[in-house]
Amino acid sequence: MDQYRAQVYAQLELHSLVDMEPVPRPLDLPLQPLIHSSSSCHLPPALPPPQDDSVTENQRAEPVPLEQPSSHSLDVSLQRSPSDQPLSPSHPSHRAHPEALPYDERPLPAVHKQPGAAVEPEKRDLDTSEAPRAGAVGEPEPLTEKALREASSAIEVLGEALVAQAYSKTWSFREDALLTLYQQLVDTPVGTPKEDLKGLLRAAVFLIRRSIRDIVTPVFQASLKVLKMLLTQYIPKHKLSKLEATHCVERTVPVLLARTGDSSARLRAVASNFIQEMALCKEVRSLQMVPSYLVQPLKANASAHLALSQVALLSRLLRDLGTDSTGFTVENVMTFAVRALQHRVLQVREMAVCVILDLYRQRRSVVLEYLPPDDSTSRKNILFKTIFEGFAEIDGRPTDAEIRAQKRAATEEAEKQKKEEIKALQGQLAALKEMQAGAQEKGSEAAKAKSPDPDGRSAAPRSPPEAAENLGLDNLCIFCGERSAAFTEEGLDLHYWKHCLMLTRCGYCRQVVEIASLTDHLLTECDKRDGFGRCCRCSEAVPKEELPRHVASKDCHPAKPEKLANRCPLCHENFAPGEEAWKVHLMGPVGCAMNLRRTCLLLKAPAPLQGKGPDTAKPGTSALKAGSKIPTPKGGLSRCSGRTYRKR
Repeated sequence: MDQYRAQVYAQLELHSLVDMEPVPRPLDLPLQPLIHSSSSCHLPPALPPPQDDSVTENQRAEPVPLEQPSSHSLDVSLQRSPSDQPLSPSHPSHRAHPEALPYDERPLPAVHKQPGAAVEPEKRDLDTSEAPRAGAVGEPEPLTEKALREASSAIEVLGEALVAQAYSKTWSFREDALLTLYQQLVDTPVGTPKEDLKGLLRAAVFLIRRSIRDIVTPVFQASLKVLKMLLTQYIPKHKLSKLEATHCVERTVPVLLARTGDSSARLRAVASNFIQEMALCKEVRSLQMVPSYLVQPLKANASAHLALSQVALLSRLLRDLGTDSTGFTVENVMTFAVRALQHRVLQVREMAVCVILDLYRQRRSVVLEYLPPDDSTSRKNILFKTIFEGFAEIDGRPTDAEIRAQKRAATEEAEKQKKEEIKALQGQLAALKEMQAGAQEKGSEAAKAKSPDPDGRSAAPRSPPEAAENLGLDNLCIFCGERSAAFTEEGLDLHYWKHCLMLTRCGYCRQVVEIASLTDHLLTECDKRDGFGRCCRCSEAVPKEELPRHVASKDCHPAKPEKLANRCPLCHENFAPGEEAWKVHLMGPVGCAMNLRRTCLLLKAPAPLQGKGPDTAKPGTSALKAGSKIPTPKGGLSRCSGRTYRKR
């Protein structure tokens, strides 16, 4: 019985080694060799199968390694009573005899996988190490002739056992080899000969370079751990030369750069961060080697992940290292970046733009030599347009978008002010039209009252001169009293805006106001009214910043009460009270000298014709002769006014 049991275990071990399943499980399918042997030897079915079933049940209950002695299982099988040995057809042991079932009812190999197995999809050799990680004791497979030739130098220094672990197909052996190498490097005494130290370092770099390519994450991370220890502890501790550090960098950095294009984002990030950390290390930074690998042109067939990782890593190191004796120069960085602008991947092109802008912050004028001129042709390319606008932003100059926005805002503000001014003028014209309509209504009522005589007969027809002088009320200026056939709706607006002697434009808000009410306008209605104050002596509006000096100087002419005299805000003189006195002062020949509309018209008026009296003028050309209510002698004032308005 013991001999048979030993034979069965030997067959199970052989079956585990040559099993062709994708994920082998030594605890599954334990009875297949037993069935073959029992069928060939015609053994009694009562004794061996139940004993083997008990062993199988114990193995499934607790994971006991196959290499352990079988005395415990033997005792358990011997203690079982004969009544417990027969099994029903539904017992799980039938699942251990797949060949005893019909072909169509046999279970697939995937059924035999344990539910607790953890498999990483991207690691093809991770499952082959589940048995050793579960506690099975084993040795790595021996090295092949090719591996012996390839790793001969490392075997001389580290030994064949350690190298065999590093070359094993089981990832746990490979990881253990790196951890053992790490501890061996840490424990190396300081007084070791230099040649031995150099040989150990080169052997370690050989295994690290191989392990960096490993697709299993723990092995890859263990290789980075050993490499970091070499650069930061081993070389400084033993005071090795730069030649050894150079050997470490030039043998590992290209492989690490290749891993930055890995399909796993986590591995890409780990590789990129380690290269950046390595480049900033004091022992490696002085070599200026890592930047020289990063500025190499991107290959056309390189993956998008690899190209993007290389450009991003260059951008980060350029900020950290700069271009002063670091391996980065304006020439090699700009040559790389300009070529990267033509890459097929959008993210790579955008990252190249960031590299150019970062370099421009450090070396401004030199960068422009590698770019096309900033003109409309270059700006048709969206990348160059982004670059040039970034330059403007760095220099503090407004970009094209900002200039367009400023012009648009200025245009909108000008249009807004124009609309407001038009709206204000329209309001003033509406008020003037209302006043004119009221005056016309009063005039029409007075005309109707005078037209019939006491007997009810119509009044006598007016003479032609009187009919000419009395044009319609629509042709009357209600401020100066002038009548003209040109005073249509548009003509009156033009007359109010430019020519009426009784009106003026405010110099601060550009509104048309009556000269008689200019002081009140500046104090209560003007947009700048907050900047004016009233003088207590002359009662005129004075800018507030000049008011203290104006009051203190006492140079202004004192004003009289309104019932005694009017006060002109233009010439600052007092004159007779009443509304008609305003017309005499502003429109008369010896009136206000500061009324610019009056002085301009007087300068433009022609000299009077000799031998002709005032009545020789054509009817309708005299403004005040026909409709004026100014109580002045007939002649000089009317003739002067007539000549003035004829030449407007």
